[in-house]
Amino acid sequence: MGPWRDPTSAQALAVSLRPSGRSHRPTQVRRPPMAAGASNSTANADWGKANFNDIYNCPDPRPYFATLRSLEYQIPHHGQAVFRALTYALRWLHPDRTPLNVVDLCCSYGINTALLNCRVTLSDLSTRYTSHHLSALPTRQLAAEDRTFFAARRRPEAATATGIDSAALAVGYARAVGLLDHAFAENLEVTEPSPALRRTLAGTDLITVTGGVGYVFTRTFTRLLDCMPTPPWVAAFVLRTVPYQPIADLLARSGLVTEKLSARTFRQRRFADSAERYAAFHALAVNGLHTADKEADGFYHTDLYVSRPAPDIAALPLARLL
Repeated sequence: MGPWRDPTSAQALAVSLRPSGRSHRPTQVRRPPMAAGASNSTANADWGKANFNDIYNCPDPRPYFATLRSLEYQIPHHGQAVFRALTYALRWLHPDRTPLNVVDLCCSYGINTALLNCRVTLSDLSTRYTSHHLSALPTRQLAAEDRTFFAARRRPEAATATGIDSAALAVGYARAVGLLDHAFAENLEVTEPSPALRRTLAGTDLITVTGGVGYVFTRTFTRLLDCMPTPPWVAAFVLRTVPYQPIADLLARSGLVTEKLSARTFRQRRFADSAERYAAFHALAVNGLHTADKEADGFYHTDLYVSRPAPDIAALPLARLL
């Protein structure tokens, strides 16, 4: 095993924090209904956030991008550089794991998988799905064009992708266009994994999640780990308003050590309006967190947590990996 060289662009993470000057429009803020059986931690973490339920489970991604583009939604862009670096590191430390098996939790329309496995950017996808050219296409025709679009851009080292999300239409679209090799519309906060999902999860190398923590919590991670004989790496971008320590403690019981990237935070999206901003500032203040140089810029900010076995961390610490 030769010396580690990070193959990702040296500018990728730095560029990912540059502000954009686009305007945004407010969205009504209300608390989404909590799923039956969801934990109190989940409910508290979600208080005051804008409700985008009407775009999370559409027949295709166009309403999702049309709405979130105005709020400068960008967390998948940050995830692209990080997740690619992690997959390279996994292959370097464990060359026998080919192809890698990546599970994207709260996968929605397969955006993280598209950015991991295809030669595309979040800006490419946003431009595509808000373009006049595609606006009038029926979903079936859009899906056919997307299959061709993503297949032509698939990277040779693409990972085997499994997506899990309670939004059946979104997951179904990601599977239909070839972004997901395995797709499961299951809510693990409420129910046990299906037998098919259990079988698929058995060989997982990496779990990724960008913003889903808070909607899913320890119950989901417990059920995921129960399906995995060998604990995988876990990479989670988590809003600073959401506590991650309970999940880190759970992962520790499976032999995973959690590192937090301390050098920076990552923007998720702009606050929808002043009410959402107030709720976020209140939640941060309750937890003793300051907003200067972070949420004071008008954006939700996330922390990055990466959990791995101790020997992997010793061989390649997070600060060196990223």
